[in-house]
Amino acid sequence: MFLEVNNISKRYGSKSILNDVSFVLPAHRTLSILGKSGCGKSTLLKIISGIELQDEGLIILQGKNISLLNPNKRNIVYLFQEALLFPHLNVYENIAFGLRIRKEKPAQIASKVDAMLQSLELTEHVLKMPHQLSGGQKQRVAFGRALIINPPLILLDEPFSSLDVEIRSSMQQLYKTIAKQFEINALFVTHDLKEALLMGDLISYMEGGKLEIYESKQQFINDSRTGVLNEITFWNELR
Repeated sequence: MFLEVNNISKRYGSKSILNDVSFVLPAHRTLSILGKSGCGKSTLLKIISGIELQDEGLIILQGKNISLLNPNKRNIVYLFQEALLFPHLNVYENIAFGLRIRKEKPAQIASKVDAMLQSLELTEHVLKMPHQLSGGQKQRVAFGRALIINPPLILLDEPFSSLDVEIRSSMQQLYKTIAKQFEINALFVTHDLKEALLMGDLISYMEGGKLEIYESKQQFINDSRTGVLNEITFWNELR
């Protein structure tokens, strides 16, 4: 398996945040993690990225135990709700940043950035500064900056939650397209039921620090905890 998370637990004082969380992620797949605020979703991502350390458990990425590595040694990209672009750099330079840090040749940088700009439909905004961009455009730039360094794993912590409905829908479709194009490996955290179903090749539900992976979308739908059945009942009653 591409990613293996084995028996991860985390406590803050006497409060248990994660309780023996285990799952596997095959290569080139996105796992949706649905759950309410405070259930432990973001803590799990922070532990996988190395921002926080688990109390127990192991994280195996591409066959390598990364459980105790510093974040900069894991080569994992964490995308937050806010795009967190560099305010002093334009779109082109924000996307090129990781390549410049890696000291790639100028011609290679130009070729990769141009291709990424086209994939993300940002060619018309290449010289704009972050404050000149819409929320959706900022997230596209953030995706470009993350993808261009070809990280083995991307962690998405409700990246579209601050966008309005129309832009959010557009970003969801864009993600599906680029996930296939770039063969992304990702964990996608959300509290939105529809988004969990749309974004994940695999779907899970987190509650009280415990994570359940579903074998199929139908199994997910049939679990009363996820809220799908309530949604179906609501819309049926409106007919």
